[in-house]
Amino acid sequence: MRVGYLGPAGTFSEQAMEQSLDLAATEGEVETIALPTVHEVVCAVESGLVDRAIAPIENSVEGGINQVIDALVHDAPDVQVIAEYVLEVEHCLIAREATSLSDVVAVCSHPQALAQCASFLRRELPNAELRPTSSTAEAVQLVLESEQPIAALASHAAAQQSGVVVLRDSVADHEVLATRFIWLSRQPSAEPKPGEPGKSAILFSGAGDNSPGWLLDCLSEFATRSINLTRIESRPARLELGRYIFLIDIDGRVDVPGAAADALAGLSEHCQQVRVLGSYAV
Repeated sequence: MRVGYLGPAGTFSEQAMEQSLDLAATEGEVETIALPTVHEVVCAVESGLVDRAIAPIENSVEGGINQVIDALVHDAPDVQVIAEYVLEVEHCLIAREATSLSDVVAVCSHPQALAQCASFLRRELPNAELRPTSSTAEAVQLVLESEQPIAALASHAAAQQSGVVVLRDSVADHEVLATRFIWLSRQPSAEPKPGEPGKSAILFSGAGDNSPGWLLDCLSEFATRSINLTRIESRPARLELGRYIFLIDIDGRVDVPGAAADALAGLSEHCQQVRVLGSYAV
């Protein structure tokens, strides 16, 4: 079975994959495939290049990962979320060799990592250029290849694998930093066991989204049934300015009879498009 993740080796995605592979319902021998972007990670499942994939969907500081969300919404209609995993993240400032921070001319990393360490970078490296990369592991590779005194934000694991020097530990701006990853498949998750808690991810939109109270009516289908929303956000519908697609996560599974399934049916009465991105055990 082929499993995709954001590469190269040493990314937080690889860490999350290794720590939560049992959630992916893999069968037989596993072949891991590193992919260059999170968009390609999602689309690899859609195309059949891989059977399972893990992708970051949300960070406790920076919020949703738009590239993953947009890929699920617009480019991967057959992909299902089958599980989730939360990884605690710790960023380190690393370089090819011991270097004074005042000599560092640039800091490379994934845009999420740069944002999560923004205060540290402004305070400690105010003159360093910030260079975004497709992953933290790619940033480490750039450090290894550069003849300039540049640094990267990446994990301890990436530093150890590459043999680089850690200049500063724990440079994130917040003590609690976590990323939620989702496991993806073209098949839905296994049926729930009796009493097993679950979660569902739902996408919806409608022509009434410019009408007063339309969103309230949609969400009331869940509130009136005492169903908790654990996340809500919107993304452009790519139709015209001001039109949006809404995404929610709820407690409960909509793929079995019950209040969550009833709420989903009620939501459909208000919308032109309702799509279940996944119902799975938590």
